[in-house]
Amino acid sequence: MTVYLSVVIPAYNEEGRIGTALEKVRTYLGHQRYSSEVIVVENASTDRTAAIVEAAAAQPGVPVRLIRLPQAGKGRAVRTGMLAASGEYRFFADADLSMPIEQLDRFLPPAMSGVDVAIGSREAPGARRIGEPGYRHLMGRVYNWIIRLVAVDGFDDTQCGFKMFRGEAADWLFRRQQIDGWAFDIEILLLAKRRGYRIVEVPIDWYHGDQSKVRPVHDTVTMLAETLRIRLNALRGRYPDASQATERDVR
Repeated sequence: MTVYLSVVIPAYNEEGRIGTALEKVRTYLGHQRYSSEVIVVENASTDRTAAIVEAAAAQPGVPVRLIRLPQAGKGRAVRTGMLAASGEYRFFADADLSMPIEQLDRFLPPAMSGVDVAIGSREAPGARRIGEPGYRHLMGRVYNWIIRLVAVDGFDDTQCGFKMFRGEAADWLFRRQQIDGWAFDIEILLLAKRRGYRIVEVPIDWYHGDQSKVRPVHDTVTMLAETLRIRLNALRGRYPDASQATERDVR
């Protein structure tokens, strides 16, 4: 059954915060007038993440569904959740809720009428970054410059973990996603631009957390390699554009 909004949360070893995150998300959604669902995609966790989600799913209120994957990879988890969702709008959110869930309404109509893809931005006018170390901000700015140069231009912040898609756009984009790791956002935005979707950056308040799963050096190297792979895929014609048949699947 179709609902108005699906919230997808990728989760890897999140036993310390997934319970709180689900409580906050369900409380917020429970006060809205539209129908909603929450999908948690647990990908190869070695802790009690899945058990905590199952316990939450057994409670009354906004429906929670758990999908378990045997392999890690944020891109794989988000793709799985987005394609399993039934929402007219589909929003994926990091489990740390570094953006307050109350700001989700900035991504939906009427605030974002006529938009296909709305991406959270820590750099758009009006955004605030709270508690972030200077070196992390600098690394992000350097990586964004590389993304603009190598893969996709026109966005101030591609890597924020809060993005909204119209259901039809989500189906089209995530069926064509090839990157399973951290850089999947870049690939999705490249595909969206080629498809001609209307994309808007949404300024948010973003709170840096000490429990971030990002490993600055290791994950930056991995994302750079994935970004280069996206560039090569584009040069090899592995991504469709607006002039090509909508049913083409490059996977």
